[in-house]
Amino acid sequence: MTLWRFITTTAVAILLSTFHALTSPSPLPNLHSATTTSTCKRNHHFQPRQSQGQHDSRQARHPKCNSQYLSSILHTLNTPATVENVTPVPANGSYGEGASDPAYPVNPTNLPPLCAVTFQIDYSTMASYRFGLFLPDKLPSTKRLLVVGNGGFSGGINWLDMAAGPHHGMAALSTDTGHNSTALETSWAHGHAEKKELWGWRAMHGSVVLGKQIFQRYYQQLDHDKLWTYYSGCSTGGRQGLRELQEFPDSFDGALIGAPAWWTARLNPFLMQVGLYNVPADDSNPYHIPLNKFSLLLEEVIRQCDNVDGVQDGIVSSPDKCGFDLGTLVCSEFGTNISKCLTAEQAETARKVYEGWLSEDGELLYPGLTLSSENQWSILLGGTVPSPYGLGYVRDFLFDNDDKELDWTGTSKLGKDTIDKAQRLDPGHSSAIQYDISNFKDRGGKVILYHGLADGLVPEKGSWWYYNKTIDTFGADLDAVREFIRYFQIPGMGHCFSTPDCKPNAPWNIGGAFQAGLMGSDTWSVPGFEDVDHDALLALMAWTEEGKAVDKLVATTWHRPTDSNTGVFIQRPICPWPEKAVYDGVGDVNEAGSWECAMEKVSCCRNGKGGWRAKKGWLPSG
Repeated sequence: MTLWRFITTTAVAILLSTFHALTSPSPLPNLHSATTTSTCKRNHHFQPRQSQGQHDSRQARHPKCNSQYLSSILHTLNTPATVENVTPVPANGSYGEGASDPAYPVNPTNLPPLCAVTFQIDYSTMASYRFGLFLPDKLPSTKRLLVVGNGGFSGGINWLDMAAGPHHGMAALSTDTGHNSTALETSWAHGHAEKKELWGWRAMHGSVVLGKQIFQRYYQQLDHDKLWTYYSGCSTGGRQGLRELQEFPDSFDGALIGAPAWWTARLNPFLMQVGLYNVPADDSNPYHIPLNKFSLLLEEVIRQCDNVDGVQDGIVSSPDKCGFDLGTLVCSEFGTNISKCLTAEQAETARKVYEGWLSEDGELLYPGLTLSSENQWSILLGGTVPSPYGLGYVRDFLFDNDDKELDWTGTSKLGKDTIDKAQRLDPGHSSAIQYDISNFKDRGGKVILYHGLADGLVPEKGSWWYYNKTIDTFGADLDAVREFIRYFQIPGMGHCFSTPDCKPNAPWNIGGAFQAGLMGSDTWSVPGFEDVDHDALLALMAWTEEGKAVDKLVATTWHRPTDSNTGVFIQRPICPWPEKAVYDGVGDVNEAGSWECAMEKVSCCRNGKGGWRAKKGWLPSG
């Protein structure tokens, strides 16, 4: 099943995950019980909501988990928020909103005993937002709150990702971003500036501020007692986290940021432009690459680029170092099976996808997709119309005040005027483009930024761009930046999780957003490896609270990538840029101990396009 089909049927927000938090410095016990039995599909364990009578009875027996007590907390805070629902959840219980939460219809199972609460805040007469809290019955002496993000344009409380918090001895929070929809829907935004603002940042910030206050009163925490607050999100969730810590540096102590869609004003028009490269999707368009040729591209990329890191394993670990020759796929004039090659026009389309979006005068508006992302090209180039992530944004966010419906047909290229308008308006003020996060750094804040090198939706080069802009902002001092933010590239991983169509079966699971839930509704960390070496959230917490810098993370995949019952297939270290995992030449290539993090040497020179020169001879591509 292609990822495009997966996304359109379950919504990118079901891209599932659960996060991972420390309750002590020592590795956590293995509490995993796998439920997933498919390879690239996930089991959807839809759980019925508690009946009103059941949870009313439980409320009556719980001294805090009841509407009266929670409402009294809101009264002391003098807030317009109201308590929408309170449900005591017993040990091994389940909670969520099921099908009424279309972005996140899978309810987490096997929860510790906790109080599930939903609040509503009326932002205006036209807009409101909700957020949910998991408040465990018991917490350790060190108090922690986990905030989780959303995906795409989705509106809904991400209960599944929240489940990691209680399993790790933390409370957890998620906002619905002010509407109720799947990740692909944008009609809710058309003509509604306030709803865009809620999605862009305001619902997240308001939920974090009020959620912290409720936590402190619910647990009767003294004002001077420390509440450690962590964030985990991917894609839109990555953007939400970056936006919040940039603008409000006291919101989080640590943030786990995956594949962030951080520059909305440029990224989303780019996503539409990529789709325009490949339409009309019929024989009338000589530049159209049909779906069945994306696999040809991937096979050729692997053939040319796999061995760049010195190991022939089907995983492209250094796409930026590969001198890929697209011409090898171009059909010869005579006697060619055209289904097994690209026409010159199709090759030109592929070149544009890799190159990125350039303005008429050659300015890079947004970088293109990486080599090895081809199995996910169906997301942006596989339809008869451009992806909703691009077209929906341009239509319902950017041009929604126009009198007529946006007519994109016949358009082959968006102009720089589209980017200029998007940057001027930045609908919802969602772009996370502040690179000077000194205030966050000075508070002791830490960030783990990660991105899959095979991501076919949000270009990995965008995260590389963001990280290097941050380095430039801090005086081009990589060592200083690595003291508080480190960037991890994950070879073979697609958008946020797994490997596209499971080809190749590269190690991908580091406990990032959406990853645990992909393994099963009762999963909350890396199955069998709930420790600081394998779980990025636990590693982030140890870095933030104990000063243990994250020098590597061990990524895991199983013989079936989403079924831990099939046994570990590969584990490999993922290294903080600009280091790479380097094979020792002796051990089993599928074992993490056969690899170490080291600087990667190249023989080329500075490209003259503003590329930053790292120490010890490493040089990133443009």
